[in-house]
Amino acid sequence: MERTPRRSAALVGASAAALIGLTALAAAPSAAADTADGAVLSVMHGVPDTPVDVWVDDELTVDDFEPGDMAGPLDLPAGTYAVAVTAADAEDASDPVIGPIDLELEAGGNYTAVAHLDADGQPTATLFTNDISATAAGEGRLTVRHVAAAPAVDVLAGGDAVISGLENPDEEALDLPAGTVSASVAAAGTTEPVLGPADVEVADGVSTIAYAWGSLEDDNLALATQTIEGLHSSPGGVPAGTSGLAAGVEAPSSGFSTGAIAVGLSIVGFFLVASVAMLFGARRERARQAAGGSRHTRRG
Repeated sequence: MERTPRRSAALVGASAAALIGLTALAAAPSAAADTADGAVLSVMHGVPDTPVDVWVDDELTVDDFEPGDMAGPLDLPAGTYAVAVTAADAEDASDPVIGPIDLELEAGGNYTAVAHLDADGQPTATLFTNDISATAAGEGRLTVRHVAAAPAVDVLAGGDAVISGLENPDEEALDLPAGTVSASVAAAGTTEPVLGPADVEVADGVSTIAYAWGSLEDDNLALATQTIEGLHSSPGGVPAGTSGLAAGVEAPSSGFSTGAIAVGLSIVGFFLVASVAMLFGARRERARQAAGGSRHTRRG
């Protein structure tokens, strides 16, 4: 079992990245961009009881973004985006509660931006880089992200701590044999769950990301999960989510992009059929003309 601790990069205002995803969705007819030149982004709103509006380049992109909702995953052009977050139903982005900030997405990167509470209960945001490196055959990856207003926690499996002292907004990843893990979250150094237990499936070649979000003091802790498939093959860009969240990559594949992929394949199929039909039609016409020429020759 390989255990890989990671420290995420905190980004105040990264929740505004949701707008980038929706802007790209509206602008791009294809949901299958080449992620070698672009980036994949998913966004989770994990601040309880706080709907917001999200703006990009002073344009309203996400209206009334509700806690627990998810935007994406989407394939986006790599680059820097100016984003801001305002109170819900703001007239414009002139009075942001967060930002504006420049959010940089690198080519080939796979990201999840999470708006959440810090350990003291103050709204913040964190941009996580999703690990889409290959897993060994027969194994999947389980990543736990602490984005709740709560002190350090232990993650328990079968009553034993498999992750200890995880603080907000950190994450830890475990590569595990495929199977179902009964997991719970407890205050560090204890075994009494404050969240769970819940069955978490670790699937072969799939990255499962579990988010503990909400507030311990307000008694609204919740669990959200995100899955990224296809880690046995070359990572690309489409993921699927459960528990109200989805996420992403296409050597990975996802429920969010199934419709777009189906439409794309239908269009490709149409043009292939049309091309074949035109090819055979042209061949038949040439054959007809050649036959006609032969008849004229014989008649002469």
